[in-house]
Amino acid sequence: MIIYPRIILHQSKVNAVKRFHPWVFSGAIRQKDGDLIEGDVVDLYSEQGDYLATGHYSPGNIAVKILSFSPISDLKAWFMERIRQSYDLRVQLGLVYSPATTCYRLVNSEGDSLPGLIIDWYNGMAVTQFHSVGMYAMRGIIVEALEQIYGQRLRGVYDKSTMTLSRKIQFSGQDGYLLGEKMTGEVMENGHRFRVDWETGQKTGLFLDQRENRQLLSRYAPHQLVLNTFCYSGGFSVYAIQSGAKLVHSVDSSSRAIASTLENVELNSCRSTDHQVFTTDVFDFLKGCASDYTVMILDPPAFAKSLNVRHQAVMAYKRLNYLAFNKIQYGGIVFTFSCSQVVSVEQFEGAVMAGAIEAGREVRVLHHLNQPSDHPVSIFHPEGGYLKGLVLQVC
Repeated sequence: MIIYPRIILHQSKVNAVKRFHPWVFSGAIRQKDGDLIEGDVVDLYSEQGDYLATGHYSPGNIAVKILSFSPISDLKAWFMERIRQSYDLRVQLGLVYSPATTCYRLVNSEGDSLPGLIIDWYNGMAVTQFHSVGMYAMRGIIVEALEQIYGQRLRGVYDKSTMTLSRKIQFSGQDGYLLGEKMTGEVMENGHRFRVDWETGQKTGLFLDQRENRQLLSRYAPHQLVLNTFCYSGGFSVYAIQSGAKLVHSVDSSSRAIASTLENVELNSCRSTDHQVFTTDVFDFLKGCASDYTVMILDPPAFAKSLNVRHQAVMAYKRLNYLAFNKIQYGGIVFTFSCSQVVSVEQFEGAVMAGAIEAGREVRVLHHLNQPSDHPVSIFHPEGGYLKGLVLQVC
């Protein structure tokens, strides 16, 4: 059995680990074995010498991300089994063998008890993002596990960790293929086709966490005048067009995003919907557009990625929703979202309510939205529930 370096916690901090929270903060540490380096696998103990957990060490504020609350005797076998469990869950969810949906999240960090690891599956290509040095050091084992699980269905593994790691450390690595060679990707999502750019696109290439919310839009979009703001690759636009919307306007400040939207609309276009794109700032567009939309989608990028800008983010959500409420027709439907992890559900919904008050519109909630089941959240780590959304009727 491998013996890992020990970290002893202050007795007052032990209960948080016993409640299965996967993070140990630096202030909880009483004593460390020697000079630990970032990424070391460590065992956690109480002052009384009781084993608590095993995890990856980091010199930052989150000092240990816990892998297991039971001793790990064989690290490789442990990773193989944990990734297999994640795969089995996606089989149970009906995603792995679905011809209508060939893309999904295979591993969702703490939600799959693999903190610091994201793996998204794109019809044969597994795209990884490592958020910790310790998990990055395991990439060879992770690729081997994917080969073992998927066999010939796995055509490649692309690592896209430069941005996620370089924000935390002096990371000298580069994004690139851990297995296979450069290729383009096309996937199906609920019967809709999308071109995926995992090399230069945002996140891993497609915002998979909105899959079920895009499907929900299909119920509200037929015969409607739809505005899709922050459209990125046009996911909501494609669903609206395919469900029979009368008109769809897609807005994004990025010309690359607009080009991706046009490409995906073309891949799916079999209807006569009037679709137009606008490369401009969404806030400016909402100020100057006509007040005739009947369905709006507000899906902005994270307005806050740290606590010190949370207030500004909440104000931005208020302003965005205020502008939308001012421009939508009576009885219209608004899909509004926040993917800012540091903004709570209560804060987001409070900002939306403040926007409604300022706009002087009556607003009722039809749906509370969140991330789909292939983005699971540990009940002991509610911080993992980053995506928040509402479907509103505005009168």
